[in-house]
Amino acid sequence: MQLNVSSVGHWSLIGGLVITVLASLMTISNLPLILFVLGIIVGFLNVNDKGSTSFLVAVIALLLIGVAGLQLGELTDLIGGMLQNFITFMAAAGLVVAVKQILSAAKPS
Repeated sequence: MQLNVSSVGHWSLIGGLVITVLASLMTISNLPLILFVLGIIVGFLNVNDKGSTSFLVAVIALLLIGVAGLQLGELTDLIGGMLQNFITFMAAAGLVVAVKQILSAAKPS
């Protein structure tokens, strides 16, 4: 089996989403660090310059939904934990893509 960069990014995205859900059902030590690192990998490997704007818009929408869901306060611990994990994962990916966009925009012509 040949391992390439795009497959690492793809499996990091899937792994991050699976861990986000599973971690709300069980205790995983160092969970925020694991999700943050997977999010950074996703941001570096999965998003190219062409799709970065749509990715950032989607991340903003998903983070707003997650934060709004946590603010409702009437959610179960299971859903609240999932949203918190999801926010950690997606925020890291969005951070990388946003910094890449800023550096690209600030590049001299």
